[in-house]
Amino acid sequence: MERSFKKEVQSLRLGAGDTFRGEGILAVTKALLQSGVSYVGGYQGAPVSHLLDVLVDAQDIMSDLGIHLETCTNEASAAAMLGASINYPLRGAVTWKSIVGTNVAADALSNLASPGVVGGAMIILGEDYGEGASVIQERSYAYALKSSIWLLDPRPDLSVIVRTVEQGFALSEASHAPVMLELRIRACHVTGEFAAKDNRRADHSGLDRIAGPPRFDYSRLAHPPLTFVQERRKVEQRLPAAQDFIRQHKLNEVFPGDLTDIGIITMGGLYNSVLRALERLGLADIFGSARVPVYCLNAVYPLIPEEIRAFCAGKRAVLVVEEGFPDYIEQAINVELRRADIQTRVFGKGPFPQAGEYTSDVLLKGLAAFLSEAGPKGVDAEETRARASRMLAHMPHATSAVGDLPPRPPTFCTGCPERPVFSAIKLVQREIGPTHISADIGCHSFATFAPFSFGNSILGYGMSLASAAAVGPNLDRRPIAIMGDGGLWHNGLITGVASNLFNQGDCVLIVMQNGYTSATGLQYMPSSKTSRQGAAPGMNIETTLQSFGVKWMRKVRSYSVAKMAATLKEAMQTAERGLKVIIADGECQLARQRRVKAEDADKLRRGERVVRVRFGVDDEICTGDHSCIRLSGCPSLTVKPNPDPLRTDPVATVIESCVGCGLCGEVAHAAVLCPSFYRAEIVRNPSAFDRALHAGRRWVISLFGGKLEVAR
Repeated sequence: MERSFKKEVQSLRLGAGDTFRGEGILAVTKALLQSGVSYVGGYQGAPVSHLLDVLVDAQDIMSDLGIHLETCTNEASAAAMLGASINYPLRGAVTWKSIVGTNVAADALSNLASPGVVGGAMIILGEDYGEGASVIQERSYAYALKSSIWLLDPRPDLSVIVRTVEQGFALSEASHAPVMLELRIRACHVTGEFAAKDNRRADHSGLDRIAGPPRFDYSRLAHPPLTFVQERRKVEQRLPAAQDFIRQHKLNEVFPGDLTDIGIITMGGLYNSVLRALERLGLADIFGSARVPVYCLNAVYPLIPEEIRAFCAGKRAVLVVEEGFPDYIEQAINVELRRADIQTRVFGKGPFPQAGEYTSDVLLKGLAAFLSEAGPKGVDAEETRARASRMLAHMPHATSAVGDLPPRPPTFCTGCPERPVFSAIKLVQREIGPTHISADIGCHSFATFAPFSFGNSILGYGMSLASAAAVGPNLDRRPIAIMGDGGLWHNGLITGVASNLFNQGDCVLIVMQNGYTSATGLQYMPSSKTSRQGAAPGMNIETTLQSFGVKWMRKVRSYSVAKMAATLKEAMQTAERGLKVIIADGECQLARQRRVKAEDADKLRRGERVVRVRFGVDDEICTGDHSCIRLSGCPSLTVKPNPDPLRTDPVATVIESCVGCGLCGEVAHAAVLCPSFYRAEIVRNPSAFDRALHAGRRWVISLFGGKLEVAR
């Protein structure tokens, strides 16, 4: 989940003569401050890099420099911020998670790249790639390529990252083009040090405002017929200027080696992984000195033809380490070498798989395959390949020894207010039958896993209602669209609600109102009770939907399973046509637990009364049916051996992680299950009334033959 950088951001005040030590993402922030930016922004729901979280925590430091910070409701609004750099000498940076965020921002990016910029404009992308990624497996390279936005991929070393950020702004201004800087998770959180510089106040900022707008210049607009002229400028002016800048300032790096008849060309972000694989094969030391020459592309687009030719000349073979598909870099290098009549063999996709993340094992096998094929002088290629095989030989044995591991899909947090909503849907579908459910991005997408297994499509953040537009008219019952409050503000109001009302659709929309952009770290949004400035934003989902024209709307407490089921059943079966919205209201349990924990601790320090609610299962009443578990899926609700020696079926039990949300009891009541659940209150610093009440209860229990020890 989220993390705070409030302590770490103090190091951003370091200046010339100091040594900065920390994580990559803090180094990026420090580089922004040293570059003299006037504004920064981005979409907060981008946990890959945490950059915007760092910027929010460092707002006081930025205010001292006059830097404006904008926390945007989506990536499109963040990208549009860079429009300030089209007409004004203002350096600005925005951030989001790629590739999904870049998809949302694509329209603004195209219209930004066409006229170009005066001030340096940088897009910092959290490049989430691989099997553990939370995004579509596509590449930012495609966007950079199609729009002539230069793409930087710095080697995961803090000094290189900082230099690339600083030079990126200069590159943008020298070529009048926006720049993308992609950071993989490893680069964001790599640790190290670099020589700090003084933070630089921009020439123009909130502390030194520009007197007025420039003289009107139609060529600064991305509009026909100027777009045709702008396209020629991209190719004839900006591209050569960018290539000259990259070459002159040596953004790319060449690391020599004694095996001069071969070489490796790698994307900067993969450099550390490549060096580690070479070290495992005995072709590099632990300090990063390799026997194989390496050409490290800290600027992966545009490529520099002269550098490629110089590196490949005289080599029999080079290996291109390029993660993802298509193989843009490998193709471009092949074309450039053939144009120059350089016959160096180019390997890439072949030794390496065409798709998938280049993990350490993948790199190990790919490098060994390349060396075996290229046969460099001074290396026993077959022994190297055998060495790689020996390193990986334990994996199948380990797999067979462990056996099949049970799947552990991600799930809702304990006490999550969204889980009871899906329990209610399950109960309703038991009565009226299954229907199409349009899922969405967010915590609620975990309902696609057992025990709910809900969701027929996920097409983008806030797009669930829109994705049901063609389903409803062709289905014999109303589809249900699930959307979070974050998704509603991000995209759902326009693409979903407005479109549905405009086209008179007949669908049920459930909005999970938990108060935060929760799945990505509890960031504030327009309908949060407070904002990063401390004051309430003043926006309300109910009022907004009413102003859009929603007539049928209900607000139900998320944990009230029976009421939620009844409301949903009404929405599905009413004769009234049109959009029906159910707002499932329940604060994110993680946020609530953190808030309540601090409040309770403060009360205990003052000696005040504190009540903690817990739920449990009566072993003697539990039938062992476990319907409660199948309807809930709560990780705190599990099974244990039956304490009754005459019964073999395990009974349900509530473990210590219970947060007292009450869902288990609500589900048992709504589904008319066994009455085995009980609710207990643990009172600390009890009042006189609490003590008297407890004594009375013990007395009543004793009258019915109960044991005082148990009551006590």
